[in-house]
Parts: sequence; structure tokens; C-alpha cells
Amino acid sequence: MKLVLVGLFLSFFIAASAQQKEKPYDPQKDAKQQIANAVDRAQKEGKHVFLQIGGNWCSWCLMMHNYYTTDTKVDSLMKANYVVEMINYSKENRNSDVLAELGFPQRFGFPVIVILDSKGNRIHTQNTVCLEQGHGYSQKRFIEFLNNWSPAALDPRNYKK
Repeated sequence: MKLVLVGLFLSFFIAASAQQKEKPYDPQKDAKQQIANAVDRAQKEGKHVFLQIGGNWCSWCLMMHNYYTTDTKVDSLMKANYVVEMINYSKENRNSDVLAELGFPQRFGFPVIVILDSKGNRIHTQNTVCLEQGHGYSQKRFIEFLNNWSPAALDPRNYKK
């Protein structure tokens, strides 16, 4: 009986430790500064800004972050075209002023994605439900989304005859 209890305790401790480590959202961060820094970097690197808005309380938010950082094709596409920032929304810090400036993306629920161009202009807000497949995310849909909002996709020179 003691061995079973010790096993259960260790399993719980390991699971709790794993959950504690992966906290991509920081309620202490200044979202305006995060975005300003991301836009500055995007300008220098010729990329767009990918804002993932949500919180550590949101299982789908954590799942999406884990998905695109571990799927090699999606991660590669993200790194090639976007500067990524995790913008917190939680009871500790709702970042209401920033979300108002972004056109109230929380209306779609969480997680929600906002794409900014390299000048900081909002060019798209994405409800992430359409990127889901089963209890996870669709690689095909995610790649299509990333390609459709990449700098190359919005470059008029790519559409000249």
C-alpha cells in the first residue's frame, strides 16, 4: 500500500512540475513594450509579428504554443516569417488597453492570434477554432494560415504580371 501511495505521489509531483515549467504567458510583462519590441525586430528582419493572446490558465493556449514550437514544419515557418510574442490575458493582468488598440480580439475567445505588419499595423485577427483538428491543431490548416499572412503573401511585387 505504501508503494502505491508513493507511486501516486511521485506521478502527481512529476505532472505538477511539468505544468509549472511551461508558462509562456507572463502577467508581469508590459504588453505595449512587448509589441513595440516585436515590431522593431520585425522591421529589422523583414517579418510580421505573431501575437498569441491568452493565458497560462487556458489549456488550448498552452496546447497551441506547444504545438507550433514542437512541430518542425510549423516552427520553421514561424521562425522564417514571424516575430512571436505571447500576450497575457488573465485575472492578474487583462491588458485591456492593448486589446482595445488591437480591435478587441478577445471577442473570439482564447487563444486568439493577431498578426501585425512590420510597421505595427494590425492586418489580421484569427479565431483559432478553424486551426483545430480533434483535440489539437491541424498542421495543414496552420501552415496555410501562416503562409496566407506571411510578408511574401502580402507583398504586391509577388502579384505583378
